[in-house]
Amino acid sequence: MEWSRHLLRAVFTGSTRNKLLLISFDGFRYDYDRITETPNLDEMAQDGVKAAYVTPAFITITSPSHFTMLTGRHIENHGVIHNMWFDTATQQKKQYYEAQFVDSFWDNGSLPIWITAQRQGLKAGSLHFPGTAATYKGETVSMREVEPPFYDYSNETNWRLNVDKVIGEWFNQQDLDFVSLYFGEPDLAGHSYGPDSPEVREMVQQVDRTIGYIRGKIQDHGLTDRLNIIITSDHGMNTILQGGIVEKIILSKIPGFSFRDIQFQLLDYGPVGMLLPKEGKLEKVYQALKGSHPNLHVYKKEDVPARLHYSNHPLLLPIILIADPGYVVNGLLPLHNNKGDHGFDNEAMDMKSFFRAVGPDFQKNLLVHPFDMVDVYPLMCNLLGIDPEVNDGHLDNTKHMLFPKKDTGDKVLPERNIQKEVVTGFSAAIGCLALVFVISTSYNMWKRNKA
Repeated sequence: MEWSRHLLRAVFTGSTRNKLLLISFDGFRYDYDRITETPNLDEMAQDGVKAAYVTPAFITITSPSHFTMLTGRHIENHGVIHNMWFDTATQQKKQYYEAQFVDSFWDNGSLPIWITAQRQGLKAGSLHFPGTAATYKGETVSMREVEPPFYDYSNETNWRLNVDKVIGEWFNQQDLDFVSLYFGEPDLAGHSYGPDSPEVREMVQQVDRTIGYIRGKIQDHGLTDRLNIIITSDHGMNTILQGGIVEKIILSKIPGFSFRDIQFQLLDYGPVGMLLPKEGKLEKVYQALKGSHPNLHVYKKEDVPARLHYSNHPLLLPIILIADPGYVVNGLLPLHNNKGDHGFDNEAMDMKSFFRAVGPDFQKNLLVHPFDMVDVYPLMCNLLGIDPEVNDGHLDNTKHMLFPKKDTGDKVLPERNIQKEVVTGFSAAIGCLALVFVISTSYNMWKRNKA
């Protein structure tokens, strides 16, 4: 029986650590549970913890934000600065999916929690989570699955198959300790139709059904009392302003600005752009762009507001452009046709993420104040009982979500569960008696045979 296998593991290793599942629903804004019926999310909040919202890392886009989840570091510190890999010397660019397989894009000195957990004796896995394909200091997450090219991120049947794999195979059969699981919605619906659309409401309902399916599968496999779940998102979603009265940001139309002065550009990917001027042209480009549009903020990278943590990394280009919510940065022509987008200042409310957590270590029916995405990492390390790497988060901002713990001097352990300890102790005693019986019987049989 499954429970006996795990109980024996706890007896012989001395571990009472519970498992952890981290789930990200890309682009799930903090208030999406208010735009339609979400009974499973509501039930999860009653059974566990709900945050008012989470402030994601800036730049509020997929790969950088997810790597902040995995490392607890601000983006300027972990170095995954964009969804795109690029080389300013060769002008080469690789889009989101291709960049997943460029190790140097991810491996900039910060270790994701998978590798840290494995180095400390735990078993980790990741399914479709950004960063899964990469190698870090010679190591990969041991159990992994990367989505194929042109994967349908919206297919609910695929979602359920992925849940079956993670819960039924990885946690139940392979006995993994930590898994990260990624879903690509409701981000795509938000981009295509806008966050206030019927299509987004339908996708939020699909997310809710999936959360119900996940919790049902966990119960079916007897994991409810041994598996903590954290469900969150990388960013929110904002409506892009359209119509004739909207003055679009088009760099080619700005007086005094010329692309002939630019060696490399990263534009037309939403509200944030980056420019590398040619030698001797930085000040000219900066002065031409600064104050050129009422909804465009132009910075030399060292002058980006410190609260954004997006200036102190060598991969960042010398000039950084940030548009106000509702606007995007266009280069030669307005190529952007999304009805919704993200990447804006992380203080904008529409960029805030949702957060739910439930499991044996979490309080019940608890609403908590907002916190930062970097704080999720030390929380996960605490749940897994591992020593964190250097990070920018603070456990003090999330530990009130958990049941009280006792300080035992050199280690912090969960409050004692007397019933669990009795069962464990009784099982251990039975195991010892059985072992003694086998040894004694074997010895007596050996004596008789010898005689």
